[in-house]
Amino acid sequence: MRRIRPRRSPAIPLAALAWFGAAATLWLWWSNTPYVPRTVGDCLTAAGRITGLLSGYVTAIVIALMARVPALERRVGTDRVTRWHAMSGRYALSLVVAHVVLILYGYALQADTGIVAQTVSVVTEYPEMVKATAGTLILLLVGLVSVGALRRRLRYETWYYLHLLTYAAVYLAFWHQLATGSEFVTGTVARTAWYALYLLVGALVLWYRVLTPVGLNLRHRMRVESVVQETPGVVSVLIRGRRLHRLGAEPGQFFRWRFLAEGLRWTSNPYSLSAPPRPDLLRVTVKAAGGHSAALARLRPGTRVWAEGPYGAMTAGRRSRGKVLLLAGGAGITPLRALFETLPGGPGDLTLLYRARTAEELALRDELEAIADARGAQLLYAVNSPDGRRPAITAKKLRRILPDIARHDVYLCGPPGLAEESYAALREAGVPDRRIHHESFEF
Repeated sequence: MRRIRPRRSPAIPLAALAWFGAAATLWLWWSNTPYVPRTVGDCLTAAGRITGLLSGYVTAIVIALMARVPALERRVGTDRVTRWHAMSGRYALSLVVAHVVLILYGYALQADTGIVAQTVSVVTEYPEMVKATAGTLILLLVGLVSVGALRRRLRYETWYYLHLLTYAAVYLAFWHQLATGSEFVTGTVARTAWYALYLLVGALVLWYRVLTPVGLNLRHRMRVESVVQETPGVVSVLIRGRRLHRLGAEPGQFFRWRFLAEGLRWTSNPYSLSAPPRPDLLRVTVKAAGGHSAALARLRPGTRVWAEGPYGAMTAGRRSRGKVLLLAGGAGITPLRALFETLPGGPGDLTLLYRARTAEELALRDELEAIADARGAQLLYAVNSPDGRRPAITAKKLRRILPDIARHDVYLCGPPGLAEESYAALREAGVPDRRIHHESFEF
């Protein structure tokens, strides 16, 4: 336990930095507004300027959160960063819409003209406004396909490639800020700061989304070694490469995998390592839950593999207590199997509870039992009864299994329904939120 150093999440300092940037953006408007708005048109225009500046700032944050910066992906957690990205995206889109409406109505009142005529005038006569209009329409499209009900109807690949249009939208909209924003037209310092902000964000995207993956794959040259069927609908893909230990991957983490085979080369999906990484070999275990995952069973040895990562914060570094419960459901066993083998602990310190519909669906069962025997760990299964009844995971059952569960760390991975049920039961059983470690791969 003396060797266990729980990692501190940088979430609070990052949030403070983001709010400081928002305050600096508001100060930029204040310092460049020498008059007090008096008419309704003046007030609407001032509000439009504020929302325009804030939308530009929040949009930069949205792009930065898409850059897959390792400090965020590995320390904060990919699912948490994704939630931040989605939340900031909603704020940015709302601010963009507010900016457009407020500015156009404000200008229309100041010019004593109609809103339609004023809109045509702004789009056709103001510098860089045609590009800004195109960028705004693209942002609205991306926002529309990101709405939950519509997003769930789209294939992941369709949603993903539409989402990449955000970069084009930001590029098109950026220039009108400098060309028409009064804060930037005369303010050299403000203009320089805005350029620096967007150049920094662009550099993060270029480095971590393009150059880093290219370097990784040229260096390690990964290929499929073999495909092994574990249970019906579940396969393990063994991936061989050069000096894979230099990837710095840890048990519990995942990569985004692109298999360069017919029908798969244009899709990149996240799959967790299902065994501790070796210097020459990585393994992922995948349940057929869609077209991409089902196609992995047909991969041939020698297929080239393009990988990005490692990502994820559900590692041993999150642990803060001597005893650990690993709670897995379905395909969620994959990262927990790697942790089950490698987490520090003596006999009785580790417990794995594995939920599946039937005994035949318990993937990697032989390996789990061998690990449990070798380590003196407790391995428990929760499968449906012969008549199909599903065993519920409740606080009472958890306390019966582990009377001291409130003093455990818990690693939780499984389908959304199981994760929500288990989380509620763990909290009721007295496990603090900070000791329930969970990551979701839903898009």
